[in-house]
Amino acid sequence: MTDENVKRTQEYSPKKAAHGTGEYDPFVRGRFPVGVRTTQGLDTVRDRQFPCEIWYPAAAQHAGQDIASGIQDFFTVPSHDTPHGQMAVRNATVQPGIYPLILFSHSSGDGRRQSTFLCTHLSSHGYVVAALDHSEVIAPELRRSEGETVEQKTARVQAWIANRVPDIRFLLDQLLQGTAWDAEVNLDPARIGIVGHSFGGWTALAVPEVDGRIRAVVALAPGGSSQPPPNIIPATLTFTWGRDVPTLYLVAEDDTALPLAGMHELFERTRATVHMVILRRADHGHFGDAVEQQAGLCSREQAHLFVRGLTLCHMDAILRRQEAAQRFWAGDVEAELAVRGVDVMVLGP
Repeated sequence: MTDENVKRTQEYSPKKAAHGTGEYDPFVRGRFPVGVRTTQGLDTVRDRQFPCEIWYPAAAQHAGQDIASGIQDFFTVPSHDTPHGQMAVRNATVQPGIYPLILFSHSSGDGRRQSTFLCTHLSSHGYVVAALDHSEVIAPELRRSEGETVEQKTARVQAWIANRVPDIRFLLDQLLQGTAWDAEVNLDPARIGIVGHSFGGWTALAVPEVDGRIRAVVALAPGGSSQPPPNIIPATLTFTWGRDVPTLYLVAEDDTALPLAGMHELFERTRATVHMVILRRADHGHFGDAVEQQAGLCSREQAHLFVRGLTLCHMDAILRRQEAAQRFWAGDVEAELAVRGVDVMVLGP
């Protein structure tokens, strides 16, 4: 056995995930309790201080605490005074090991804790997940200002676009260099994925154009189509990745912000192994923690199960090369979701 194989035996085994049954089930919470930390990353090149959130597998002593309402972490976001809970323990002791890394990129107008339901789920299955507040959130010069001209608005939006990929690359550099993290955790540089929603979905699809470290992508209702709707950030994509970066699109059937036609266009242009799964009776807001129930649309619980289970299964199949996850994708995905009360449509390669 090589040194690398010895190291990987110390890592979490996904086969143990489904509550000890030995059966692969990406929809249920994993065996690890989840910890969360907030760090600060100083980008000296752009002179910006980025708040970063890191979710990670926590030590066994925290078992059950991450799902206990009186112990789990609560936080507030700038636009809301009401505290939000997430299924993680603030500053929990880490479970030492070697883990794959997943980066999360938030949508415009949101922040790094936009989809904690997803980030904590991934970490419970043995992934380290990291997100930052993008430049348009933290840089005063990139914020909207009253009375700005059309030219000023155009320049500001172009600056938002220009900073997105550098933001992610900065975060990745910080994590792999160990300057933003914990000495008890080793990140596997050969197993890095990225997930993003909306503008963050565009970011997830744009990063592989310039960074060869990304091995898997999940794009949640992403921007980037060649004909964006009015008032949508006009970010474009080339898909000139130069390699196969397996990509999963998770999109909403009734998306009013980024309609389904644009999702089909991106799916067809992707030069990689690609799947797209359409969540029926869902809108653009079904990919974050806060989902407003609307008549005729699917529930928050259905949307969250869809996103967390399929995102995990894609990462398991690609980053871990797990046979059970690969068999899931080769099987009847629509039927697997249907028995869980979720109505979807699947498009394959």
